[in-house]
Amino acid sequence: MYIIFIILQSFLLVSMAFGGGSKLAGSKNFVEIFESIRLPQWFRVVTGLVQLVGAAGLVIGYWYPAAAAWAGIWIGITMLVACLSHIRVKHPVGKAVPALVITLIATALVIVHASVMSHPFHITV
Repeated sequence: MYIIFIILQSFLLVSMAFGGGSKLAGSKNFVEIFESIRLPQWFRVVTGLVQLVGAAGLVIGYWYPAAAAWAGIWIGITMLVACLSHIRVKHPVGKAVPALVITLIATALVIVHASVMSHPFHITV
């Protein structure tokens, strides 16, 4: 079971690193998405930085599981806001599905590591 959550954590890490990096780089896709959800382009940059901070927390979480849990909360809130942004502008549900899936995976990561959240620098082997 532990291996499944390492795989999920790795998926989140790659997803956040790629998404955050693409937002910072000004990927055409993300520029258009932020225009369609009526958010300024500076907010795309902020969102990219937020995602990279979440990715960094997930990397630290390989050694300190509490960091993965806190990063999961950080990412979950970010992706929940992304879902709500799509709903706010009445995008088709399919546009919000990737953010919703990431929110659910982040939630699972938080639940699994919830018991160690009060001891952020305790190493679990």
